Amino acid sequence: MANQKKTVLILLAFFAIYVIWGSTYLLNKIAVSELPPFKLASIRFIVAAILIFLIAKLLKVDISITRQQLKNTIIAGFLFLTLGNGVVVWALKFVDSGFAALEISAQPLVVLLLMWLIQGKKISAMSYIGVILGFIGVFLLVSQKQIISEDNQLVGMVMIFGCMLSWAYGSLFVGKSDLPSNYFVNTGYQMLSGGIMLAVLSFCFGESWTSPASWSTDVLWAMVLLIVFGSVIAFTAFNFLLKEVSPEKVATNTYVNPIIALFLGWWILNETITLQSIIAAIVLLSGVYFINTKRMIKPRGIGR
Repeated sequence: MANQKKTVLILLAFFAIYVIWGSTYLLNKIAVSELPPFKLASIRFIVAAILIFLIAKLLKVDISITRQQLKNTIIAGFLFLTLGNGVVVWALKFVDSGFAALEISAQPLVVLLLMWLIQGKKISAMSYIGVILGFIGVFLLVSQKQIISEDNQLVGMVMIFGCMLSWAYGSLFVGKSDLPSNYFVNTGYQMLSGGIMLAVLSFCFGESWTSPASWSTDVLWAMVLLIVFGSVIAFTAFNFLLKEVSPEKVATNTYVNPIIALFLGWWILNETITLQSIIAAIVLLSGVYFINTKRMIKPRGIGR
């Protein structure tokens, strides 16, 4: 019964990081149309952290942590949220929401290479197939002339690549670090620290801070959805998965997120979907299948 319950939780967690996170590109694109990027991300994560700690208090969950755990949550908050998410929001000022998700779909390749370089893990043939398919899919998507010819696209692409490296390394760091055993509490501390660092960056860059009363209805709804679903629910699911399954399997969300982001961008923001994009999406999903078929990474020397 316990194993069945855990299996259900894992499936629900994958749904959260696949579908909910796929929609956050659209929500961030809507919000960043009015709000400065670091301010937007900072408010999102600090409010989400406060909600998490309030819920934890109501559920009588112990939120105390050790000094080492606090240090690790601050590092994770920086890698995932300050750099890994905050700069992506900044990049959305230059690129379409679907494009951002599509570029990030190359992250499983980065995770595999970092596992090989840092942890000495051997990459199997099946994993290579999945990564190659994912890379081909991304290439088909970003090589379209109507995408790469737009102004400031190169700046956005470089910024997103840096975020992708940060997120991939963060995935490996969290999988091995001493963190709060309660995934909800772990998420809260990461978001609080990441949000505070984003606020510091916001003030350093001279971003203007305005009252939510002055925001449009669309931006208010986008922020609420980002906080509740994108932060509290999906990020908690992400931290849960990093402790329960291998990092390269968790990273497959970057194959599915682009499909969700592409569809929502087309449906709501009138972003273009071409035949080449559809073909690329099929290739990307095929890559997900190969990576998830079985455990693709085999330990070299010391076990995981």
